[in-house]
Amino acid sequence: MKIQEFSFGNFKSFKDIQTLNLSAAKIKSKKEEIDINNVIQGNNDENISFLKAKAIYGANASGKSNVIKALVSFIRIVRTSVKDDKVLHYTEPFKLSTETEKEPTFYQIIFWHKKIKYRYGFEANDENITSEWLYGKPNDRELPFFIRDNQEVIQLDKTNFSEGNKLLSLLDDDSDENEIFRNNSLFLSTLATFGFGKLSKQLVESLASIFVISGLGHKGMYEYAGDSLDNDKKKKYIVDFLKYGDIGIEDVNAIEISSDDLPEDVEEDIRKDFDRKKRKLLISTRKKFDENLISNETESFLFGDHESEGTQKLFELSPFIYEAIEYNRPIIIDEFDARFHPLLTKKILELFNSIENSGAQFIFTTHDTNLLSSDLLRRDQIEFVEKDKYGASHLYSLVQFKGIRNTASFEKDYIQGKYGAIPFLGDFSKLINTEEDA
Repeated sequence: MKIQEFSFGNFKSFKDIQTLNLSAAKIKSKKEEIDINNVIQGNNDENISFLKAKAIYGANASGKSNVIKALVSFIRIVRTSVKDDKVLHYTEPFKLSTETEKEPTFYQIIFWHKKIKYRYGFEANDENITSEWLYGKPNDRELPFFIRDNQEVIQLDKTNFSEGNKLLSLLDDDSDENEIFRNNSLFLSTLATFGFGKLSKQLVESLASIFVISGLGHKGMYEYAGDSLDNDKKKKYIVDFLKYGDIGIEDVNAIEISSDDLPEDVEEDIRKDFDRKKRKLLISTRKKFDENLISNETESFLFGDHESEGTQKLFELSPFIYEAIEYNRPIIIDEFDARFHPLLTKKILELFNSIENSGAQFIFTTHDTNLLSSDLLRRDQIEFVEKDKYGASHLYSLVQFKGIRNTASFEKDYIQGKYGAIPFLGDFSKLINTEEDA
């Protein structure tokens, strides 16, 4: 799967429709190898190439994280709208305008699946899907596979999307209150649950394959990384990842423990729950040195208690990075640089912007201006978020600025405010109480 564009509007701090563009612009960088390494060459009918990485910058509270949250809500609704009737609560309109506070949230993604371009989107509020559409381009022209208006499918391509026609035929034969196609579930997701909905299932699975990591220290990520140690190939990657990160860890192992390992006074219900979830302890191993600073043995530690938050974050991210690069899956990380040394964030970015990465796309928010370098990123790989005086966030790319030289210092120009998206800070010295204030 390759993401070409993701658009969203009337979502949290974003009033108007904004587009995160991952197609490569027709530009040249300072070094030819950057244009080669940082771009997935387009092997498609439209000759569209894709960016391997996209960095999103902006001041605190500018709306950077809301870009990620828009993707999170979009993917969750696609994945679970059929079985979770509360999932539309992830939509949230821009509330600082009377124009938008009661209007639906807009989502649309343009992506490529098996060398075919699709454009899929929907509008929704916290109770209803108000519109939904799927366009495909199997040949030279984009065709509307289906268009939905509230509960009615008003247009359907019976040739290229025959599975949609099959479902509508089933619904016509059923009662008026058929729960398969609810007002708060997506038509595409509903189709994907049927055996004949093969294309819908493929598209839903393709969209669900996007890794979105929107929080730090998430329990599910820690457990997933621990479970990944059961796979020898993944474990080697994780341990090597920690070694190359100069963490000092020689090995990590997961030890499954049962209720027998608990103290005797623990209640029976807790013991049963403990066994049901197959609890694991993660053990990290480090070298131990003698008086001559020679290491002939190791020392083991409980991973969660001994390792720093930065080490734990690196451990948690490692299996997701492995799978993204191994299986060409997009990965999106909010606050990528948090708890990481700048040299480490640079190395991970270079991993994605390398010739060895054949198809994974990496989108991240950051404050790390060390990455704002023409030696690392193309101008179309740098995005900014800025909030206007009316409280609305806006998303724009460095490539939209005219007259920016390839040799320019992106970092220096950004800090000086040339591109916007920086905080306007007050005089903090006034916060210090003086004798006169007293």
